[in-house]
Parts: sequence; structure tokens; C-alpha cells
Amino acid sequence: MKILVKKSGPMTTLQDLGRVGFQKYGVLVNGAMDSFSSRLANLLVGNKPQEASLEMTMIGATLELCAGTIFALTGADLDAKIDGLAVPRFRPVYIKKTCTLRCGFSKQGCRGYLAVAGGFDVPVVMGSKSTYLRAKIGGFQGRALKDGDELSLGTPSAALEKFSQRLAAKGGPNAAFSTVTWFAPGNFVFGDEKIRVIQGQQYDWFTPESIKTFFSTPYEITLQSDRMGYRLAGATLAQKEERSLVSEPVTFGSVQVPADGNPIILLADRQTAGGYPKIGAVVCADLPRLAQRQPKSQLHFKEVSLVEAERLYLQQEHYLQQLADVIERNLQ
Repeated sequence: MKILVKKSGPMTTLQDLGRVGFQKYGVLVNGAMDSFSSRLANLLVGNKPQEASLEMTMIGATLELCAGTIFALTGADLDAKIDGLAVPRFRPVYIKKTCTLRCGFSKQGCRGYLAVAGGFDVPVVMGSKSTYLRAKIGGFQGRALKDGDELSLGTPSAALEKFSQRLAAKGGPNAAFSTVTWFAPGNFVFGDEKIRVIQGQQYDWFTPESIKTFFSTPYEITLQSDRMGYRLAGATLAQKEERSLVSEPVTFGSVQVPADGNPIILLADRQTAGGYPKIGAVVCADLPRLAQRQPKSQLHFKEVSLVEAERLYLQQEHYLQQLADVIERNLQ
């Protein structure tokens, strides 16, 4: 089976959990900005969580889906519709006849994810299907999707066959799709609580006033932001004295402060190393919420300890595993 891209949207790419193990060669990690939503979408259609999904930013794609396709939408609410009927998120959806899925402007969040049973049949490059736009590798021909592209799908797991038959029998004879009554709660990624941050490598380089400012005043995500980083506007941050820094490894969530004092949060398409001092790093558990913040929205930061950051990460992973266990039983 295939999916025909009728309208691609401004930035729709294939992303999985990233290209891990190659940063020492200068190869970016890439991967889904909101990895929780991507993993959840794949679990809902019987895939392994590390399978690739379509990441749609702010405006979704319009896709022609073949009969028998099972897909799931998570992340941002892109106002998805088939034949004028709203398509629910956070649950598997079965296509009963060839039809068109239309996604529009985001009503909530920034990035929506679409996974299909069997995954997307694209080459694995350096252990990943993620799109590395600057190097033009991975994903679909190493680029964002364009109108007219055709995406080949893999073969769904045998365990999904009976579930497919049940969904095929649901709904009226003229229905374009059917779905289930249950759903997997994944709306926490839209929470507006403070973004939690641990101390960065150069935390003590900054003046006490700057540290207090960073954790007590709002910062706005500027329009100059992308998958590489969120550029923030707000009170500028100052160092105690001018110091140079030899470039060192950076990670998803590193908060760098260049010479102009305006913080930059590094994201999925970050460089492998950076030479700006880092006042902090966003905890892993808050990266999905960070990825769902739209440009022009405000961020408030809260300092937490490394121990607390680890606890939050394990708590989130335990929650996802609980969802995975329940979903697996419901798909049988």
C-alpha cells in the first residue's frame, strides 16, 4: 500500500527516535521533536515505538489513504477530517475505502504525528529513518515532503490482523473510516507548566542577577526558531567576566547563551558541538511539552536538581510503558 501526498504542508518530514551513535563524526541526531507523541502514535497502530512517523508542523498535510490502512494521530490538534468528519486523535483509525485525510492549521500544539501500521518503507540510513535535511539523507529522499510524493508502507504485524477485521466490520456500509471507543491519554504534552531546567556546564559563569532573571521572567519563542533551536527574546543574560569556551558536545535541550545575551534552546536538529556557554539544560521529561510550544508563545523556567530530572524521566517512561501494555491488550 501507499500514501499519496496531495498537499504536503510547510514542513512535513519522516522522523523516528534519531540517528544515534554518529555525533563523533559530525552527523546530527535529528529525530522527532516530540518523541513521546511519535512513540505513542506507533504503539497505537501495533508498531515498535522507534518506528518512523510523519511529523507535521503547524499546518498538516492532505493525504490520500488506501482502504485497509490503519493510522493514528497524536500530538498537535491539526483539525484532521475525512469526508468532513473529524478524525479523533490518540486512537487507531481504520480506512474502509480509499479516501482523503485533510489536516489544517493547528488548533492546539505545534507538531502533529501520524503513524501507520507497518511503518513507512524507506531506507534506513545509519540506523535511522529520520530526515536529515541539511545533509539530504534519511526520510523520503532526504527532504521534506512535496505535493505528489508517494510513500510506500510496510507490512503490519500478523498480530494486528484480527484487530483489522474487527474495525473493518464497524460502521455503516458507506463509512470512510472506523475507530475504537477507547483512547490513549497523551494530552499532557500541551501543559503550560514551567519548563524545568537543570544547571548547565557553565552555570556559574553567569551573574547571580542573570540566573535569577532566567528563572523568574518569561521568554518568548521568536519566529526565527526551527527544528535546530528555539531563539528566545526577553531579558538578556550576562557573564561575570568575558571568557572563551572550547566547543564541546551539546544535547537536546541545552540552553546556550551567545554574546548578545539572548538564550537559544537547542533542539532535535542541533549541531553536534557548540562554543557558547550553557546556563542550563531542559530536562528530558519536558522536551515533549517544549516541542509543542508555538512561536510567539512564552516560556517560564524552573530550576530542578539532576536527581529530580532523573525521577521525572523515569516517571514518564513508566507512564508510556503502562500505555503500551494497555494498547497491546486492546489491539489483540
